[in-house]
Amino acid sequence: MSTFSATRTGRLGSLVGIVVAGTLAACLALVLAREPPSPAFVATVVVGAGAVLALAVARYELTIALGFLLLGVVRVEPAPSDALLAGVMAVALASGRFDLRRVPGSMLALLGVLLALNLLSATAAVDFGKALRFFAITLYLFVFAVWLATYLHTAERMRRVIGAYVAGAVAAAALSVLALLAPIPGHELLTGAGRAQGLFKDPNVFGPFLIPAALILLEEALRPRTLGLRRTTSAVLLAVLMLGILFAYSRAAWLNLGVALVVTLVVLSLRANAGRAAAGALALVAVVGGVTAGAIVLTGSADFLQERAQVQAYDSARFGAQRTGVELASEHPLGVGPGQFELVQPLSAHSVYVRVLAEQGVPGLATLVLLLAGTLVLAARNAAAGRDAHGVGSAVLLGAWCGLLANSAFVDTLHWRHLWLVAALIWVAAVSVHGGSGALSGEPPSWASRSRGPGSRRRPRAGASGLESAAARRGPEARP
Repeated sequence: MSTFSATRTGRLGSLVGIVVAGTLAACLALVLAREPPSPAFVATVVVGAGAVLALAVARYELTIALGFLLLGVVRVEPAPSDALLAGVMAVALASGRFDLRRVPGSMLALLGVLLALNLLSATAAVDFGKALRFFAITLYLFVFAVWLATYLHTAERMRRVIGAYVAGAVAAAALSVLALLAPIPGHELLTGAGRAQGLFKDPNVFGPFLIPAALILLEEALRPRTLGLRRTTSAVLLAVLMLGILFAYSRAAWLNLGVALVVTLVVLSLRANAGRAAAGALALVAVVGGVTAGAIVLTGSADFLQERAQVQAYDSARFGAQRTGVELASEHPLGVGPGQFELVQPLSAHSVYVRVLAEQGVPGLATLVLLLAGTLVLAARNAAAGRDAHGVGSAVLLGAWCGLLANSAFVDTLHWRHLWLVAALIWVAAVSVHGGSGALSGEPPSWASRSRGPGSRRRPRAGASGLESAAARRGPEARP
């Protein structure tokens, strides 16, 4: 790329950083003007922010690892991981480390449109302070996804981030299941109403948080690439995560997991020469499922599990809240404003689609659907072309995204950190010129290969080296 193009991209990144920082500062100033905090609180925030920035400047990579290790600690907001990663993103913005070329342009545009619609709808907000706070969280998570996609451009960085996320998820699952089954100190912090919830406020968020990590460990148990773990270790950790998902007793999480596993296994089975990998994945899922079933019997949880699997008394109220959301959209074409749904309806939206429809109107829902569907198309293209995200397989990412989209119909996922983590991983794979070390099978799907016709061969581009030509013939997910 020419020096002029690189300079222009750098200036664009700096401009975006200035706009984001200015918007966040304006939101903060307006919120503080309406609800002035105590001097002690201000002093604590200033000292804490200074400490986080100092850590991010001195140990940038360590701060990132700590942020993802603590991704599952969200009992309060902003969560510890938010503070750490916000500091990292501030340093990245100040030092010009945002390379927007690593993010699909269509996704950037849709994120910008959705933010603009949030601001437009805020003019109708009943509680303007809450609207600004909700918008600030949305803005932070959008920036988080963009930053993560620009940061994860090497296998080493991917290993650091995914390793920290998986470690935190496994620890949360193990401690939560143990707290549910034994009266360990602090067990009430990790459970609620007889359900595992980790350090989340809601088991319906805790269960889905574990699912992308479980899919990654499923892949690692069959073909270790990213985490450097033994196959047996990955299988044991996968079983721990499956127990965490089970004992969260979240029907939406179970749906998420079922969709994710089916999509992942189907993609693996469609890959050329992937019969052994698909059979191995299916066998491993069956073994882990058997272990999970054994745990249900041994803990005497079968009755509670059966009760949770049925229609609940509060389901009618939840669907009633969703109908109210549709009615709000018909009365307010541009929406009632970010974070306002619970102010006009006593129950939460229980659907990200309904929330955005009610709060940003039909234009907001259309933009959100384009954003989510666009990411789905990118994930499907990655799977068809065999592009991984520096070691995280495209089949796993497609499965995880499909599960999250299904989950989003029954739970508001807009502010889920792991939703935007998976989106960023898909974007990373989509903009890769060459994939990483490949998916489980080491080949693109057989149906993708057949579509080029018999005897056809992809020609290397003019001027390509012999190594690049060989890579083009093998495909981006060729076996090492």
